[in-house]
Amino acid sequence: MPTIPWNTQPYFVLDTHGGIGLYDLGADEATRTGESLRGVGLMEAPFNDAVEALLAPWRAALAQTRRRHGPDALPGSPLIVGEMLRPGDRALAIELHPADYALLKAALEPVPGVRALHLDGWTALNANIPPKERRGLVLIDPPYEKPGELLFAVDQLARALRKWSTGIMALWYPVKDPRAVDDAAARLRASGLRKLLRLELYIDRHGPPDRLNGSGLIIANPPWLLHDEARTLLPALAERLAPDGRGGAVCTWIAGEND
Repeated sequence: MPTIPWNTQPYFVLDTHGGIGLYDLGADEATRTGESLRGVGLMEAPFNDAVEALLAPWRAALAQTRRRHGPDALPGSPLIVGEMLRPGDRALAIELHPADYALLKAALEPVPGVRALHLDGWTALNANIPPKERRGLVLIDPPYEKPGELLFAVDQLARALRKWSTGIMALWYPVKDPRAVDDAAARLRASGLRKLLRLELYIDRHGPPDRLNGSGLIIANPPWLLHDEARTLLPALAERLAPDGRGGAVCTWIAGEND
């Protein structure tokens, strides 16, 4: 969101799979696995000035969330979006699971501009684009619980882009076997869509294909600065989060504007 060329016009953000919105790093599950120590805990020490400039909006959202909810709070994407909205902007965070929706709704109560909806994320995607604002961002972060869900997700992304060709859309995915991501990227390339950027952050570039080794984003219509900023940010994150040297980063075009 910080790379988007904001102007005075209202902006719309749709988070199709909002989850619970707010996470407690002091909870038993987080402390038992030590996940936070290997993730956000490693982000406390400052990076160089160029990287810190890119991280500043996230650090501000984290600080605001912890002022509201305590020092162990970690904001999910709906809360981060909420901290970056301006007066007049609006956002919808979607969640289907009833218990998770209740937690999401409670987490968003003190955050102006963001509303939780109890709905299927794919249904919400089709129903809410193009928005009345005509400008905006769609975050797609499905749970990937079923085989072949990444291919389904890129098909839904392609469908959404044919409905709203100018919208900025970001599809998150886990990386286990990179060949599965290559297949999804090839499917998008064959669709004829343009301006598709592939970004990935690896904790283990050579990990077994049945384990989570990294994560990625396919971004449609990325803001023009994002490619260069990702080439600054992602390698620094890989070095910090995988200090054993097994990490890595990918920043490449699936399809450029004129391909």
